[in-house]
Amino acid sequence: MVQYNFKKITVVPSGKEFVDIILSRTQRQTPTVVHKGYAISRLRAFYMRKVKFTQQNFNEKLSTIIEEFPRLDDIHPFYGDLLHVLYNKDHYKLALGQINTARNIIKKISNDYIRLLKYGDSLYRCKCLKVAALGRMCTVIKRIGPSLAYLEQIRQHMARLPSIDPNVRTILICGYPNVGKSSFINKITRADVDVQPYAFTTKSLFVGHTDYKYLRYQVIDTPGILDRPFEDRNIIEMCSITALAHLKAAILFFLDISGSCGYTIAQQAALFHSIKSLFMNKPLVIVCNKIDLQPMEGLSEDDMKLVMEMKNDALKTVIAQGGEPKDNEVLLTMSTLTDDGVIGVKNTACERLLDQRVEMKMKSKKINDCLNRFHVAIPKPRDTKERPPCIPQAVLEAQARGNAAAVEKKKLEKDLENENGGAGVYSASLKKHYILADAEWKEDNMPEILDGHNVYDFMDPDILQRLEELEREEGVRLEAEADEDAFEIDGMELTPEEKEALAEIRKKKSLLIQEHRMKKSTAESRPTVPRKFDKDKKFTTERMGRQLSSLGLDPTAAMDRARSRSVSKRGRKRERSAAGAGEAMDIDTEQSSKKLRSRSRSRSRSQSRPPGEVAPGEGFKDSAQKLKALKIGKKAVKGRNKAARRGEADRVIPNLKPKHLFSGKRSIGKTSRR
Repeated sequence: MVQYNFKKITVVPSGKEFVDIILSRTQRQTPTVVHKGYAISRLRAFYMRKVKFTQQNFNEKLSTIIEEFPRLDDIHPFYGDLLHVLYNKDHYKLALGQINTARNIIKKISNDYIRLLKYGDSLYRCKCLKVAALGRMCTVIKRIGPSLAYLEQIRQHMARLPSIDPNVRTILICGYPNVGKSSFINKITRADVDVQPYAFTTKSLFVGHTDYKYLRYQVIDTPGILDRPFEDRNIIEMCSITALAHLKAAILFFLDISGSCGYTIAQQAALFHSIKSLFMNKPLVIVCNKIDLQPMEGLSEDDMKLVMEMKNDALKTVIAQGGEPKDNEVLLTMSTLTDDGVIGVKNTACERLLDQRVEMKMKSKKINDCLNRFHVAIPKPRDTKERPPCIPQAVLEAQARGNAAAVEKKKLEKDLENENGGAGVYSASLKKHYILADAEWKEDNMPEILDGHNVYDFMDPDILQRLEELEREEGVRLEAEADEDAFEIDGMELTPEEKEALAEIRKKKSLLIQEHRMKKSTAESRPTVPRKFDKDKKFTTERMGRQLSSLGLDPTAAMDRARSRSVSKRGRKRERSAAGAGEAMDIDTEQSSKKLRSRSRSRSRSQSRPPGEVAPGEGFKDSAQKLKALKIGKKAVKGRNKAARRGEADRVIPNLKPKHLFSGKRSIGKTSRR
């Protein structure tokens, strides 16, 4: 995990934004209503709370800024010097010091004005003291506005710095500008550093990560360094010098032997000798890059001499560290254009760094604490007799059989696929290795489970024979039905003319049934046509008579039967209201008046039943019992209606005081709201 992550530092607001944030929070989170009729103690507490709350918010914000910005004396020297190079640590400390001073001044102002507010004698005096206190606090914040702006710029720049862990395995690339450092880090890591054919393309440190022997290494690409006095170097070069001075890493010094970078080998050798003091106690590898443009064998004697001097200095560094000098680990050649030797350079640097770290741990005091935890047993020979490994004969025979089986290689599905047209043409069968009683059953498509039942449990071995028997029985039954379907009416044989008429009637009937079914299927979407607009009149009695006459039949009986049925459906005709003069004289006057009253009542509008009248089937003895039951029912419902419940099972408890309507500003001493 990265130890230094400057991206988490909180944004530093400007002076004006700072004041707006704090005053807005004070207005929102403290009471705002006060009356001159309040007791003086309540007025003092109201304004003292305003001042104290404002001071606490200022203190909280300023303390966050001071704590989140790193202290240069507490962090790793690499980051301490890097921040000094980028921002000048004196200005940085001065800005943080001004923030701390402002915090203390605001606290002192708050204490002074709270002391004065304790002796405020009126609403006006208390309010003036509150305004003065908040005004002085805001003035202090406005005075440190430049420091806040400076710290915000530093925060933005620090958030863009790479996350470098000074304690992990690190490979550091350095050298003159445009010698191929960025191309190399792009080759061995997933970093995407900009590469251009001019100097100082890389202006800051870039980090990538690579793996070697299942271990993670961080690779740092540094900006180019020029050979000039230390005082004349700019910020870009000083970033590289800081990384070389403070990071325990394997150093890859890149040397452009082709001269295409714009600097000669002599200038690059002079830079190497001027900064070689920074390479002490670190694995050093000199990398001769761009051998595709200029191979090592084509160098002049002077240039080769300078390269050998650099190599000898690197070997001396290895000897000083207590290691064994190896020529092939100190001077390497490669080309980032053709990838020739790139992986070899990476592996050599990782291997040398790993060896050095292991050696340092072995020399440290920690190794003594670890040695007593394990013991490495080294067997000692008891005599001079040789004891070669003894392999049993059965094992040798099994190995021989295995080799023979390997020679007779089994054909795989992949081989069959290649022989039969390849992928997309050949389809491997998953059933060919099934062990069944009959090999022909392997490719049968029969479901095992259907509707939750095992199909095989319902399979009859004689199913085909039974099917033939059923088909024969069905044929015999159909022939018998055809013979029975004779044209007989009342047990008498019909004449040929009657048979034809009956067939025509049955055909007509079937057509009518089909037409009715079609209309019924679309009845929902078809509008209902009133009877008086049915102009076609398809089903009238006269039409039926004409159709029967056309068939040569007598329609009188059928028409009489249809008319009598329609009359019975419509019911008896209403009697005339006035009888003849002779009849009125013969009928008793009392009976006629009863008939007239009954007719008039039947023709009048239906009347509602009184509440106390007992209807048949209600279960009441009389009207008094029904009225009493209704009264008891109303009384039982009354309590439930008062509680606004739907029924006996209603357990809803209504919220009579919703929070958003009844909660607001708190008065002094009320903290139950938040």
